[in-house]
Amino acid sequence: MAELPEAPSDPWHFLKKATPARIALGRTGEGLPTRRVLEFALAHAQARDAVHRPLDVAALATELADLSPILVESQATDRMNYLQRPDLGRKLSATSRTRLRPEPFDAVIVLADGLSATAVQTQGAELTRRIRDRLAWRFAPPVIATEARVALGDEIAEALGARLAIVLIGERPGLSAADSLGAYITFAPRPGAMRDSDRNCISNIRPAGLPIDEAARRISAVAWLAQKLGRSGTEIKEDRALELAQLPENLPQKSPFPVIKSG
Repeated sequence: MAELPEAPSDPWHFLKKATPARIALGRTGEGLPTRRVLEFALAHAQARDAVHRPLDVAALATELADLSPILVESQATDRMNYLQRPDLGRKLSATSRTRLRPEPFDAVIVLADGLSATAVQTQGAELTRRIRDRLAWRFAPPVIATEARVALGDEIAEALGARLAIVLIGERPGLSAADSLGAYITFAPRPGAMRDSDRNCISNIRPAGLPIDEAARRISAVAWLAQKLGRSGTEIKEDRALELAQLPENLPQKSPFPVIKSG
């Protein structure tokens, strides 16, 4: 009879392998081991840095130079103002709005710093290109937005005449993820009138989470279905969008999704 494998000395071993969360950290006397305390302090510092680090707009614009990106700012005057006044991060500054000229675009991709500029700095340009490659649409030039909240994409899309907004934004850092990017998809966005339930969100886009290629596949499928149905939000389910997008009749030769024409 074969011998059973020896159980690990740590009974939490199998759980620790399944999650990056801080569980079963051990103890030294009545406290945590020094190593765990220092790890926590480092993670906390990285999260704070992610929130306060500014987006290198010039570098991101250079990565997207062939797509002629547009640079805009919210009404928040600086980072502290942005953190203390979320409402200002949802509105375009007066000068920014003059840079947006309306045309009948199918969609616009907004790259927003949000609460982790690192996330959009490291992944935003590549994810933008992969989404555009998957959808045979007429995209507006990508918009790089600073001191931005998700709802800023509503005003940007309206000003550009885009039917759908895809906002790629740095998510609030946790103590194990300071580089997580979120994607918010909104059909027919109206400034000041959209609820959270009117949007679809795909989150945890990062090297240790949802890879960029898979994120692009999911974002494109949800955006495609939103255009087909003429709505976004809780009625659209990600798994169903992925399933429908792969049907043979929905797969034109030059694009994995159907072309949605303006107007």
